[in-house]
Amino acid sequence: MIITCNADIRRIDYNKILSEIKEKGFEADILRGLEKNQRPIIGLKGDCSTIDTGDFLKLKGVSDVKRISNKYKLASREYNLEDTVVKLGNISIGNGYDAVFMAGPCAVESEHQILRIAEEVKQQGAVILRGGAFKPRTYARSFEGLGEEGLKYLKKAKEKTGLYIVTEVMSPETVELVSKYSDILQIGARNMQNYDLLDKLGRQRKPVLLKRGITATIDEFLGAADRIMLGGNNNVMLCLRGVRTFDNSQRYPADLYAIPYLREKSHLPIVFDPSHATGKRSLVPSIAKMAIAGGVNGLLIETHYNPSEAKCDGAQMILSEEIGPLVRFARNLK
Repeated sequence: MIITCNADIRRIDYNKILSEIKEKGFEADILRGLEKNQRPIIGLKGDCSTIDTGDFLKLKGVSDVKRISNKYKLASREYNLEDTVVKLGNISIGNGYDAVFMAGPCAVESEHQILRIAEEVKQQGAVILRGGAFKPRTYARSFEGLGEEGLKYLKKAKEKTGLYIVTEVMSPETVELVSKYSDILQIGARNMQNYDLLDKLGRQRKPVLLKRGITATIDEFLGAADRIMLGGNNNVMLCLRGVRTFDNSQRYPADLYAIPYLREKSHLPIVFDPSHATGKRSLVPSIAKMAIAGGVNGLLIETHYNPSEAKCDGAQMILSEEIGPLVRFARNLK
């Protein structure tokens, strides 16, 4: 439910609305506060189906009360007309800020590897280092990451370069461990519907990068984001990475159409992963440029100084030096 106030509402009446929300057992989400010449907007978190909208319409200073009809209420554009901006130190992701580049290897394989790649991608303009310490693999004999040892290497890379860290968390039991080392907690495509994990990440406050499941609809994708936000964490970013189709010319054909569609449906920042979408090194820069032109707020790109020696996903990794031209493309396009 959304409560819109008059632009000239008095603070005493505004506070009374907040008190009424609390008395009814709901949490007030201030979507727009008492800013000069603007209508304050307050969201109610929780099941509002039993509330009579007239209970709020009768209060002084209230101009409109609206129920949200879709199933992903908190993630919807109806709930928040203004784009969400996720803050990470001096970095802002979303709402017209420069596209943020998150780059690094598929997996952390050694201290030397991640430190070298961190230095390289920073020189090229990336501000966030990606790299998996825990890797979800379909086949049991595949490389599954270094675990906490890999997280420690990521921390060293951050200390040396100043880059922020995004890495995947795979289970509710490892959320605290990964949070110790990471600035952004990534939910991989295979875990988009791991509801225990979504709930756990909603109860902590670090930013979450939520990847779209390879067969998930947009509504299901936004429903997963909404579930995280229902726990109280509004720092959610939506990451597109291609979907499964009958076409095998790409690994997971790029869901570029979803960028403008998500912009209409949600206020959350949008990140695109061209590496998993294409599965081919030669296609990554072109698809990345298409996503930038489409208005994404960030790129998640796999890089390596020698992709042929990578333990996983080498075929889709570009050289670190290829990040620079993409960064310049994004800045020039703006």
